[in-house]
Amino acid sequence: MRIDLHTHSSVSDGTETPAALMATARDAGLDVIALTDHDTTDGWILAAAERPAGLTVVPGMELSCRWFPEDDRPISVHLLAYLFDPEHPGLMSERTRLREERLGRGEKIAAALTAAGYPVSWERIVEASEGGVVGRPHIARALVDTGVVESVDAAFATLLHPRSPHYVAKRDTDVRTGIALVRAAGGVPVFAHGLATKRGRVVGDDAIRAMADAGLLGLEVDHPDHSEEERAHLRGLARKLGLITTGSSDYHGANKTTPIGACTTAPEALEALLAAGTGSVPFED
Repeated sequence: MRIDLHTHSSVSDGTETPAALMATARDAGLDVIALTDHDTTDGWILAAAERPAGLTVVPGMELSCRWFPEDDRPISVHLLAYLFDPEHPGLMSERTRLREERLGRGEKIAAALTAAGYPVSWERIVEASEGGVVGRPHIARALVDTGVVESVDAAFATLLHPRSPHYVAKRDTDVRTGIALVRAAGGVPVFAHGLATKRGRVVGDDAIRAMADAGLLGLEVDHPDHSEEERAHLRGLARKLGLITTGSSDYHGANKTTPIGACTTAPEALEALLAAGTGSVPFED
């Protein structure tokens, strides 16, 4: 079986609609795909309706979180949540807050770029998102389309980088609160790309142990942004902590160069996830 448990559609910051994403997964020979758009479940129904025969879709979401060190500034972390109840009041309220926070932050960043003379329009960015969760990737795409930068990656490395004067921070969820909300909703929380040092600051093992103590159930180990050494370290830590290990592409369509299915999850890990999730069920034949 070929299993990819981290993908994004145009409902958040991918470039393919949920229907197109399902077709991409089928054409790539995947057997199982998880739809994990940022802070929203709006793509679930569309994915279920357009799912090709033989493809299993695991409902999920990527929750924007923060780890708060005692003696340093917060670190951005992401939590993959699988098989939770989308109607759970606590988790629903928090993802609504995060979407509103993301929208307000995006508007402030766009305004700062416009004031600095860059040809971006917040109205056009929102229109281009087609109702999705608007964030920095949409602004990055606008910078590419107007010729300011050559790629989305270049936008993130320069104008949208945390050290850029145009950057605006957002109030993400404390990761331990996020874990508790996902578990309360019957879901399975998995720490996404936790040692992707190429992305910036990462948490240490003590933070991951604290997350496990708070109810974390898995680590995303095989990820395109993890080196072989980082994967080996996470795999060993997962064994010590008794956590499920997953693998995935973190596919975003044309917004990233990584192909769907670039990294995959072992069937026994998927079985462990399915056994732990009680809030929703996969879409399958």
